[in-house]
Amino acid sequence: MTASLAGKTLFITGASRGIGLAIALRAARDGANIAIAAKSSAPNPKLPGTIHTAAAEIEAAGGQALPLRCDIREEDQVQSAIDATVERFGGIDILVNNASAIWLKGIAETPIKRFDLMQQVNARGSFLCAQRCLPHLLKAGNPHILTLAPPPNLDPRWWGPHVGYTLAKMGMSFVTLGLAAELGSQGVAVNALWPRTVIATDALNMIPGVDLSGCRIPAIMADAAHAILCRPSGGLNGQFLIDEEVLREAGIDEFERYAVKAGARLIPDLFLDEALS
Repeated sequence: MTASLAGKTLFITGASRGIGLAIALRAARDGANIAIAAKSSAPNPKLPGTIHTAAAEIEAAGGQALPLRCDIREEDQVQSAIDATVERFGGIDILVNNASAIWLKGIAETPIKRFDLMQQVNARGSFLCAQRCLPHLLKAGNPHILTLAPPPNLDPRWWGPHVGYTLAKMGMSFVTLGLAAELGSQGVAVNALWPRTVIATDALNMIPGVDLSGCRIPAIMADAAHAILCRPSGGLNGQFLIDEEVLREAGIDEFERYAVKAGARLIPDLFLDEALS
């Protein structure tokens, strides 16, 4: 197991803020190259962070950054972003499918436009990015595809309240399952990572009723992703990993550092059946 991503090139979708940016910054501290593929090229009054502010943070952390305005629903934009990444850094070692659209409403309150957005960004976008990165991943020394998706779960309690979002998120999980079966024999590790608790992000802050004090910060996902991506691709494939479990396996068993508020009762994330202790 290597302990560093130095010199590796990561193509990270939705890396202008939140968990995607945290993963990018953790890799940047190793001296990695980061392609920031996201739509946020101009400041948004509701959400801080653009591909340009992310690039500045990544370079300040010690990495090389390539800000790329890219809507992963658009085939041509994805291909252009990947081409630009390869031209700048010489290849792609790792794809992180972080971009995701969310809408936690039932059928009557879900506009079809919103439903379509979630399906196009989450499952289709993850598939498209993997498809277009694949020729480069097959040339890499330790290729990984890591998708932020939960373990597959057919329990109706996760489907009833927000079937559109659950379908879209499980779509990412099933894309992971299928690509792992197809690509594992070709040496590409395909896995998913999901948080045990809700993660405090700026996007989450826009959803009414969420108490951020019961969340953890994005750094826990970044540290878990780093531990996964440093592992040999030949020995890890088709796994649905939970951040806390990954870090425990890596020898980390103190998680208070990741809490938004020390001692607060943590909120378990969606799609996980086990209760938090």
